[in-house]
Amino acid sequence: MSKQEQQAVERELTMSRAMVEAIAHEMREDEEVFYLGEDVADYGGIFDSTEGLLEEFGRDRVMDVPISETAYLGAAVGAAQEGMRPIAELMFVDFFGVAMDQIYNQLAKNTYMSGGAVNVPMVLTAAVGGTYNDAAQHSQTLYGTFAHLPGMKVVVPSTAYDAKGLMHNAVRDDDPVVYLFHKRLMGIGWMPAPDGPKTPVPEDEYTIPFGSADVKREGEDATVVTLGLHVHRALEAADSLAEEGIDAEVIDLRTLVPLDTETIRESVAKTGRLVVVDEDYQSYGVTGEIIASVAENGLEDLEAVERVAVPDVPLPYARPMENEVIPDSEDIENAVRSAHGA
Repeated sequence: MSKQEQQAVERELTMSRAMVEAIAHEMREDEEVFYLGEDVADYGGIFDSTEGLLEEFGRDRVMDVPISETAYLGAAVGAAQEGMRPIAELMFVDFFGVAMDQIYNQLAKNTYMSGGAVNVPMVLTAAVGGTYNDAAQHSQTLYGTFAHLPGMKVVVPSTAYDAKGLMHNAVRDDDPVVYLFHKRLMGIGWMPAPDGPKTPVPEDEYTIPFGSADVKREGEDATVVTLGLHVHRALEAADSLAEEGIDAEVIDLRTLVPLDTETIRESVAKTGRLVVVDEDYQSYGVTGEIIASVAENGLEDLEAVERVAVPDVPLPYARPMENEVIPDSEDIENAVRSAHGA
């Protein structure tokens, strides 16, 4: 969304409201769209992901389910294969483990294994991320886990504008889409969001194509590639670095599958320095994949590389320890300085 377009849009929405607006529109347009998950009806989702949908669409289309991810995700896959368009919510992405077979072996593979006889037009939503001290089983990010296995598109919005456009696209897609929203960006009262995710959002429907990264800040001295919460931490770091005369470009991936490697490579060809920032674990993850994709196709452009990610440890419960392992803007600043001085 250009600055001119933003100025023309008077209203601002939180990311949760933008997501719900897109879902409600799709439910009005297509009776086969329905939402199911734990605490998504009466409670409206613990991160406001479905607030207001029950009142408009009723319990036949906004369904609270038993605490059995295996059962309801399997049911959603079956409904999708029969022509419906379910949106199924994992309350926390960490819970995917109890439904790994339904996700990895059914959602992701059934179109291929049926020889294209069935599609699985389903959206799997889940809350990701830490920064609010909910310990190792409720604070992971894990988008790299889903991106690793072929068959699922993986979406990670960072702003309300992107959240709405990506959700419209996700619901309409004939393939399975994993739509991961960061708790800290949703704009709920008990978990204040940083400056940035609440943005102008048009009332009309619009889509954002998958595989289209967004340059959130242009710069000449270093390329910072990130997604989700850390887009905003990277922008904060870039503003601070500008005071030192270092001009950082910030790229918001928006989707991991498909991955917009072209935008990343074009930026690195300009800056010569690449810093990849991720709230997922460092090993075997997003940071390494992005660096490898640049090195394979543009090694001659790379003067320096740094990566900033969560070390390979369970997310701590204690606030000081959690703050230590999750990258912040200062960590990003230091990485850019290091790359710039290389």
